[in-house]
Amino acid sequence: MSTLSEPRRPRLLAQNRRLRHLKGLSLRNLVLGPETDEGMAGGKLSTRTDNGSHEHDAGTCSISAINNDSIPSSTASALSHGDSSGKQPKLRTSSLGSSSATKSRQLDALVNSSLADVFFSLHAAPAADPDPDPIYVSELIPRSANFNFQFFNLTDCEASISRRSLVTVRIWARSPTHSRWLFVLEQTVDLRCLNFISTLVERRFPPNALVFHLEDGMYSLDFPSTAAEPRQVPPTTTSSYNALIKLANLENAIQDALEWQHSMTARIDALLAKSPPCAAELAQEHVGLANSYVAAQGRANAAAQRRRDELSASMTARRTAMARGREAQVQAEQDMAASRIQVHARRQLLDKTQQEIHGQRRRICADLSDVFPITPVPDAPPLSFRICNLPLPNSCYDAATARLVKEDVLSAALGLVALLVRHLQFYLSYPLPYPIDAFGSRSFARDYISHLPDSSPRSRAKPGASKPSPRRDFPLFLPRGGSTVGQWRFEYAWFLLNKDIEALCASQALRVVDIRHSLPNLKYLLYVGSAGAAEVPQRKRGGVKGLWAVRAAALDACASSSTGADGETSHEARVKLPFADGDVRLCLRTRGLREDVAR
Repeated sequence: MSTLSEPRRPRLLAQNRRLRHLKGLSLRNLVLGPETDEGMAGGKLSTRTDNGSHEHDAGTCSISAINNDSIPSSTASALSHGDSSGKQPKLRTSSLGSSSATKSRQLDALVNSSLADVFFSLHAAPAADPDPDPIYVSELIPRSANFNFQFFNLTDCEASISRRSLVTVRIWARSPTHSRWLFVLEQTVDLRCLNFISTLVERRFPPNALVFHLEDGMYSLDFPSTAAEPRQVPPTTTSSYNALIKLANLENAIQDALEWQHSMTARIDALLAKSPPCAAELAQEHVGLANSYVAAQGRANAAAQRRRDELSASMTARRTAMARGREAQVQAEQDMAASRIQVHARRQLLDKTQQEIHGQRRRICADLSDVFPITPVPDAPPLSFRICNLPLPNSCYDAATARLVKEDVLSAALGLVALLVRHLQFYLSYPLPYPIDAFGSRSFARDYISHLPDSSPRSRAKPGASKPSPRRDFPLFLPRGGSTVGQWRFEYAWFLLNKDIEALCASQALRVVDIRHSLPNLKYLLYVGSAGAAEVPQRKRGGVKGLWAVRAAALDACASSSTGADGETSHEARVKLPFADGDVRLCLRTRGLREDVAR
C-alpha cells in the first residue's frame, strides 16, 4: 500500500497555466543511450520527445558557449560492448590483484556512463525561427543522474513570452568520458496538458523524465493526475417552508404599515393646509421670539462694552508704559553718551597704567639683576652660572659636584635664588604654585598636595596643630649626617624651586627648555623682563614718611661727632632738606613706591 499522503488539488485551472507560472525544472533518470562510432563522430544521440524518438545533431546548437566542435572526441569507453557476433570474450586474470583492478575499472566505467554534466535551456514555442534564442539558460550541475535546477522567475519577460502556454525544453549533457557536449533531449510541452503530482517520493520515473514546478505544485507528463476529489460535505439544514411563509407575511405587513403611515401623513398635511392659521398664537410666538432676540442682543452689547472698557484701559496702560520706556531710553542714551567719554578716558588711563607697570617691572628686573648678579662661572662647562659669586650647579648634586661645591655654598646659593623667586612673584603679579620660605641658607619649599606621611616626633606630639605638616616643607639645604630621606627631600625641594621658576617664565610667555637649569632660566627671565625699547622710568620715592626725620637725625648724629658744635646749624638744615618749607604733613602712613613725598 502506498505511503503517500492525500494529494493536494492544484490552484490553477488547466486552461490558465502560462509560462509566467513556471518556477523551476527537474530532470530524473538521465540516460545518454548506447554510443556508436557514428554517434561519437557526428555528436548524435537518440532523444526522447513527445512525438517519439529522434536524432539531433550536436552542431545545430545555437548556444555558442557550448559549441565545442574543435575539441576532439575522447577515447572509447572503458566499458566495451563486445564484438559484432554479440559474444563477450572471456577474461582471464593471472592474479587476484589484476582481477580487483579490472573490476574497479569496470565499476568506474559503469558509473561514468550513468553520470554527466547537464544544463537546460527554455525556448518560446511555436517559433518561426528553427533555432530561436533561449528565454532562460540554467546553471551547470556536474556529475549527477538526477538534477534539481535552481528556481527562476519569468514574470519580468515580455508579455508575448510570459503569456504563452507552449515552451520548448532542450537538455544538454557532457559525459565524463567525453569532452564534447551532447544534445540529449528536445521536448515541446503544453503547460495546459500537464498532470498534477503532489510529491516525488516513491515514484519510478522513466528515462529522461521532466518535472515542472509551477506556482501551485509539481506537474509531469509521465504520470496521471493525482488531484484529490472534492471533499464531500454533509448538507446543512436551512429554514423550513412554514418559516419562509411567516417571513413573507411579516414583510407584507410591514409594507402595508409603511404605506398607511405615508397616506395618513399626506392627509394631515392637506388638512393643515386648508385650515386658516390662528393670528393670536402666531403673534405670541413672534413676540416671544423677538423678546429672546432683544435679550440676546442686550447681553452681546453689555459684553462688547466690557470688552471696549478693558481694551481702553489696556491701551492707556500701554501708552503710559511706552512713555516711561521712552524716558528710560532717553536717560540710558544720555548715560551711555556720558559713559563713552569716561570709558575712553579710563581706557587711556588703563593703557597708560599698563605701560607704567611694564616700565616699573623693567626697572625692578634691572634692579634685581644688579642686586642679585647672575654671571657665568669662568673655566666651567656651558650653562654654568653663579649668583652673587656663589656657584650653583644645574639640579645635579652628585659626588663630583660635591667635591667642587661645598654644602654651605650650595645652601647659600639656593637661599639667594629662593629669595629672588619669592620677590619676583609679587613684582610679576603671579603667585607661585609652590610657596617659598626664604630664610637664607635655611630656606624651604612647600608642597601642599604632598601625601607623604608625617612620622616626626613633633607631629605625633601635636596632632591638632594648625601649622602645616613638616613633611610638606622640603628643605633647600643638605641635611647633616648623609640621610637618604633627607637627600631625597632636598632634591625634591630643588625640583619645586625649578617648577616655580618655570611657572614665572610661563607667565611672561617664555618657553623653558630644561627646568633643571635654575640660574640660566632665572637669568633669562630677568633679561626678558628688563628688555624694552622705551626709556626706563625713574624710581619714585616712598616709604614711611614719619621715619625720614629719625633716619636723618641718626645720620646727622654720626656727622656731629666729627664736625663739632658748628655743625648743628648744618645738621638742622640737612634734617629739613627732605621736606618743603612747612607744606608737608608728617605721618606714619605708607604710600608705596608710586607716590611722591610732597606735592
